[in-house]
Amino acid sequence: MYSFTAASLAFLAAVTTVGASPLYSRYSSYSIKDSYTVPPRWSNIGSAPPDHVIKLQIGLKQSHFSELQRHLYEVSDPSHSRYGQHLTSDDVSELVKPAGDTLDLVHAWLNENDIKLAQLDYSPARDWIKVMLSVEEVELLLDTNYSVYKHEGGDHIVRAPTWSLPTHLHKHIDTIQPTNSFFRPAGRRMTYKTVTPMEKLSQRPTYSLPKLNSTDRNTVVVACNASAVTPHCLRTLYGTIDYTPQVPAKNAVALANFLGEANNRSDVRIFLSRFRPDAVSAADSFTADVINGGDDQQTLNTPEQLAAGKDLEGNLDAETVLGIGYPTPLRAFTTGGIPPVMPDPATPINSNEPYAEFLQYILNLPNIPPIISSSYGDDEQTVPESYATRICQTFAQLGARGVSFLCASGDNGVGNNGKCVSNDGKDTSSFLPAFPDGCPYVTSVGATKGFNPEVAAFDPRNNFASGGGFSNYFSRPEYQDGGNVITDYISGLNGEFDGLYNKGGRAYPDIAAQGQHYVTVWNGTVTLLDGTSASTPTAAAILTLVNDALIASGRPVLGFLNPWLYSKGYEAFTDILSGSARGCNSDGFPAMKGWDAVTGFGTPYFPNVKSLALETIGQTLTS
Repeated sequence: MYSFTAASLAFLAAVTTVGASPLYSRYSSYSIKDSYTVPPRWSNIGSAPPDHVIKLQIGLKQSHFSELQRHLYEVSDPSHSRYGQHLTSDDVSELVKPAGDTLDLVHAWLNENDIKLAQLDYSPARDWIKVMLSVEEVELLLDTNYSVYKHEGGDHIVRAPTWSLPTHLHKHIDTIQPTNSFFRPAGRRMTYKTVTPMEKLSQRPTYSLPKLNSTDRNTVVVACNASAVTPHCLRTLYGTIDYTPQVPAKNAVALANFLGEANNRSDVRIFLSRFRPDAVSAADSFTADVINGGDDQQTLNTPEQLAAGKDLEGNLDAETVLGIGYPTPLRAFTTGGIPPVMPDPATPINSNEPYAEFLQYILNLPNIPPIISSSYGDDEQTVPESYATRICQTFAQLGARGVSFLCASGDNGVGNNGKCVSNDGKDTSSFLPAFPDGCPYVTSVGATKGFNPEVAAFDPRNNFASGGGFSNYFSRPEYQDGGNVITDYISGLNGEFDGLYNKGGRAYPDIAAQGQHYVTVWNGTVTLLDGTSASTPTAAAILTLVNDALIASGRPVLGFLNPWLYSKGYEAFTDILSGSARGCNSDGFPAMKGWDAVTGFGTPYFPNVKSLALETIGQTLTS
């Protein structure tokens, strides 16, 4: 077992009460800790009700994140002697727990504001404090004012764009939410057409297929059609159809649900019976963890839910993962955090920042599924940099524990047409990078379409385009500098789009997969969906089968994927040479030879990825 440095300090002894502290006085001067401009598409519609209850999350300064980062890269680099020696939950907590007197100072401050220890809840490492408070109490605590904001899509949230702390606490607290984060992790999918009855799917313009659920080992041209992508097509295209998982009981894959989405078992059962008959039992056997009041509704949708398309996203994710990855066990994490249609004093909302709740829950598990697929995200500029950084650091904790976190790169190319302006009060023309894709500790997945060859996805019927770009918050990580793939791509643009993106930012996506015209069963009918919400679970399921082969051979799982991907793994991916990340009323970043900012290194061909992983991840684990 790797021994941590003596610099990792033990927690201060817990106390049952906190009295007045000489380190803090009620009259200590406050100063602004964070201020953020309200993003476009949100409008202030009035003061927040003072009795409205919110869940305040206080992110305390972590003690040794740089040391955690070092461990992460060492255990994720196949050339390092520690590769695959992932950290335990206790190891990670030891590195990120608050430093020194941070807890004492924050506890004293809370006590001075009549908030007692008994009211507090903590993350596993005690680096997050959570407490339920009224708006009136938080306004006093943070010297701020909350308002109700309405999104153009109809959501309402309670936020305070500027908030303050006693000056001496600035270095002890990284972020507090909900305050000025307007992040709403919407699903990355688009509906363009509903097809009923199912037999109409036989009317395909380009490719023919005798039966949509054919189990014959056909060539791609026979198994796939451009108008209705099925598991049989994907398994044929990406070469998993002849692979039988060897140790599914030792493996797992997970998906994330947010904003009221669930995975309807009845719909999943219908889908599998039609398109993956041998996997039908999985509709009842996959597990669902409900986090923070998440939604696991299995009854019929109400008319209002049907109109909102509830569970389109959740069904797409579950049906795709099971359609490819069966019999690997699936675990669905369903996290609450969507605000009511209109906030009221009796209805607590947490933060509409469910990533914090989700990640804290995951990190508290003794055994985390080694691959997690998330189809949710938003524009990076809806999240204050301080909060984005803190959430990104939490993804690093997952990676250190051997988890590959895959997220969808977005469905609007370089940005939504007509919305491409900066959020700094200047409305400067700018491409809009996505969050959490810009975080260097996740693997971002773009989308393709077509089969001979695959090209970057674009659907003129709904303007769906594979997302890609460069973070404005996170600098390019070291693993992206190897081989100069990013700088070569930027050079190949010949100055096009200069001034619209951050050339030094973390570039994404990292990989891609099919993401257009997916057959999905929803509300008992077939719907065709576009989106990186389709490509992400596809890539997750394929990589889950790679993990199966690694586990069966006694090797560690892929873990944090990117260091392996950028140093060697890219060789097993099919390069995409055509298409672009259309958006912001432009063609956007184009696909090019090698890495590009619309499809990354391309799509995974399972036999090649498996062989290369077994070759390069050659050291077997010792018992």
